[in-house]
Amino acid sequence: MTEKILILDYGSQYTQLIARAVREAHVYCEIIPYHQSVVFEPGLKGIILSGSPFSVNEEKAPDTDILELVRKVPVLGICYGAQLTAKRFGGLVAKSDKREYGRAILQQKKEDPLFREVSPLSQVWMSHSDTIKQLPEGFELLADTESIPVAAFRKTGNETNPLYGVQFHPEVYHSTEGKKILRNFLVQTCGCSQDWTPAHFITDTVKALQQQIGNRKVIMALSGGVDSTVAATLIHKAIGDRLSGIFVDNGVLRKDEFESVLETYGRLGLNVKGIDAKEHFYTKLAGKTDPEEKRKIIGSLFIDIFQEEAKKVEGVGLLGQGTIYPDVIESMSVHGPSVTIKSHHNVGGLPDHLHLELVEPLRSLFKDEVRKVGRELGIPAEMIDRHPFPGPGLAIRILGEITEEKVRLLQQADQLYIKALKDNNLYATVWQAGAILLPVKSVGVMGDERTYEYTVALRAVTSVDGMTADWAHLPYGFLANVSNEIINNVRGINRVVYDISSKPPATIEWE
Repeated sequence: MTEKILILDYGSQYTQLIARAVREAHVYCEIIPYHQSVVFEPGLKGIILSGSPFSVNEEKAPDTDILELVRKVPVLGICYGAQLTAKRFGGLVAKSDKREYGRAILQQKKEDPLFREVSPLSQVWMSHSDTIKQLPEGFELLADTESIPVAAFRKTGNETNPLYGVQFHPEVYHSTEGKKILRNFLVQTCGCSQDWTPAHFITDTVKALQQQIGNRKVIMALSGGVDSTVAATLIHKAIGDRLSGIFVDNGVLRKDEFESVLETYGRLGLNVKGIDAKEHFYTKLAGKTDPEEKRKIIGSLFIDIFQEEAKKVEGVGLLGQGTIYPDVIESMSVHGPSVTIKSHHNVGGLPDHLHLELVEPLRSLFKDEVRKVGRELGIPAEMIDRHPFPGPGLAIRILGEITEEKVRLLQQADQLYIKALKDNNLYATVWQAGAILLPVKSVGVMGDERTYEYTVALRAVTSVDGMTADWAHLPYGFLANVSNEIINNVRGINRVVYDISSKPPATIEWE
């Protein structure tokens, strides 16, 4: 029986960070919208109430019967969760005299298991405009700061499980001992055994897959990316060659990627068929310049090819997918049932077309956890540590019309750039990097000849999850060398620029 912590999401931008901090403590957790009914299954060890952009005093503020929860399991309210707790039990929550945002020093007023091995004065991160002016009867103050009278509290008495509230965000980086406070709640208060590890996950998942799949066959579209590779390896571990993988060369993969990925799949023992469909894609993409149209053509043609190949595998009953937890969370709405699911969650609509039951072994994992599981499974580092790569591939890194010649140019430039990042130990320091071929030609001079050739933009960003990103401050000397390498070795490109835009307002990809 897997131990579990539930996080009730009230719409905070930090909710995923709470989940990541809990997982880092080797405790399994799930995020659910605050309005979803809580199932008190035997493994449930505690509940965390997230922050929120709302004020608890707004007419339509999110609400929860906290007393009902704490009668069953320990509860920790964070920021809005703490204010809702105070209000629910009869305390006073009101607008703060000044907006409390940024670093503050937490001053402990009372010893408590929540602060075990936490410094008496510890830096925390505040982000709220309301504040708890007065605690309810039956609650005691645990800590304050210079500017707020109640920074942490707990309910007294033994008639319920422990109930805590903190008005700061222990899950963020700037709360220097915040993860220790969360771990104390998990271990000291909830009694979690911290046994949720990659090895534990693999054992449990393989058993669950064997139960779900039984004697049936699974078909899966593979991309060479981290998620689909780890998902396929887990399914293969459960059912062997009853998993049939299909890897399609859509003509806009990186240079030599089709051959190298198939070779890696072979080393992993996966049953994968490679389909060379480059010419189909080039024909369909001819003359198309609109980014969304290019995406749709690639997605639709991929489905057609996948379906055609799937028909050749007899007795398939399930479709494997590399869906991961952020995809699942984004499909849920804090404000009511979700009406839109991003198309990539369903690989461009494959389930609708094939009427197959889904197998999603990674749907409970974050990206960094997928990588840890992949390492535990023995998947080669060059595949596990790969940067994210867009589904439409180089098609959205070639601005304007796609031609075989443009793909060849970009593949060469991209390969030189990525190789240089790896050779200079910079690849692991950036979240994502790639080259973009611009629909711009400019005059250059090579030897005694004038040239009129394409421009390539290099892009590299740092990020935690891709939701926001900063441009990577790569060394000037490195950029100068890469520029020379590309211009000297790729006939057809005579100018290289570097993109220094952050997200927002720009996006990571150009299309």
